[in-house]
Formats: sequence, C-alpha cells, structure tokens
Amino acid sequence: MNRIFLFFFAICLVACTKNPITGRSQLVLFSEAEIQSMASTQYQQFLSQNKVVTAIGSKDAEMVRRVGTRISTAISSFYTQKGLQGELAGYKWEYNLVDSKEANAWCMPGGKIVVYTGLLPITQNEAALAVVIGHEVAHALARHGNERMSQAMIQELGGVALSVAMSSKPAETQAIFMGAYGLGTTYGAVLPFSRSNELEADKFGLYYCAMAGYNPQEAIPLWERMAAASAGKAPPEFASTHPAESTRIEKLKQLMPEALKYYKPIGVK
Repeated sequence: MNRIFLFFFAICLVACTKNPITGRSQLVLFSEAEIQSMASTQYQQFLSQNKVVTAIGSKDAEMVRRVGTRISTAISSFYTQKGLQGELAGYKWEYNLVDSKEANAWCMPGGKIVVYTGLLPITQNEAALAVVIGHEVAHALARHGNERMSQAMIQELGGVALSVAMSSKPAETQAIFMGAYGLGTTYGAVLPFSRSNELEADKFGLYYCAMAGYNPQEAIPLWERMAAASAGKAPPEFASTHPAESTRIEKLKQLMPEALKYYKPIGVK
C-alpha cells in the first residue's frame, strides 16, 4: 500500500503545474500538443457523425460563429496583454452548431467548439449564449479536461504516457478522453474536482463574456431558465458533476461586480 501511495505521490509531485490564468496548481500529465492533436481528431469524427447546421442560411449557426469569434478575439487580446499569448499556441478556433435536442455545448482544447440546437431555446438571446460559450472555453483554457483526464488515467491505466495508452488500450483511452471533455459521464473520485472545475469555468467564462462585449448579467436569468428546464430532473448536488443551479447563481452574483469591470457594450442584441 505504501509503495502505491508513494508512486502516485511521485506522479503528482512531478506533474503538478500552476495554471497561469487561474493561479491554481493542477495535475497535468499530458502536453497541450498531445491533447490538442487528440481533440482535433475526435472533433472531426464527431462532426462527421452528427448533423452540422451550416452558417449559410441559418441565423442560429451564424450567431454561434459570431459569438465564438468575438469571445476568441477578446481572449487573444487579453492573453496578449498579460504576456501569455504562448498559452494559446496551437489554438485554431472552430465554432459549429449541431442539430440535437440535447441542451449542451462544449469546447475541446485548441478551441474546438460545439453548440447543440437544443440549448438555444434556453439561452434565448446572444448574450446568454455568450455566457455558455465563455464558460466552455474557460474549461479548455483552464486545462480542466487535461486535469480530469490525468486523474482518470492514473486511476484506470496507472498514469502511463498517452502514446502508450493509445497503442495498448485505445478504446479505454478514448472513453477517458470523451468523458473528460464533456462527451461522456465521469463518476468516482474525479467527481468532486469536476464541480470545482465548473465553478472555476463560471468565473472566467463570465469575464470572457464581458470582455467580448456581452452583458455578463445575462448569466443570472440564463441559469434560472436552466433550473426551470431541469426541474425535477437534475440529480442532487452531491451526485452531480455540476453544482446545483442555486449554488451557481449565488456564486455568479458574487462574481458580477468584478465581471462588470470588463464589460464594454458594443451594440449587442
């Protein structure tokens, strides 16, 4: 037992890095280049297997790309001002709307974004959609997926190198990747960290939304609508990867004064 503990302690000691934006130390076993390469492959596979709504002739798809472009432009400017433009190395932003009844959105490393049409009746307006996209982009920039995947790889595959895992256990590795980046369900010891990641993404996503010229105050009614849409369906907070809507709304209210400092309206809807 002591050997196992020491093994995992050694891994954590070597692989823990401090995120330059969040300021938090996190377990990151894989390089961004490795993760981005895998993300690009999985993203293209996902798009090929699902119905992508083209921007030509679709106001909704145009809106998704417009919001995504404004947020990624604001982030690029912010990172440059902070002297952290190197953190965006390899990012080739893509924004796609996918026809699905599921109310969901996600962003893979490298800026690979998907919004499902089922989310739009809940967001209802462009600023609320910006809150969601900002949140998902914050997950990618904070390396939450890399962190969650690193935790899962240690638990399930013993912390082997990604290339080794892909060659020896490709199906298991792909499942871990999909779960870590919001395309699957993660349970077990990873769960508590996931809720923490959600609240962290709320914080920085709110800031990114405001930097892009969208009113961050739209986050409050958005999550009230989310709560109404999931009424009677959401699991209790202790059994969910997401914080309860009431917890999330309270935290967002606390963050709002700081978020509004970044907000400069530019004629959004």
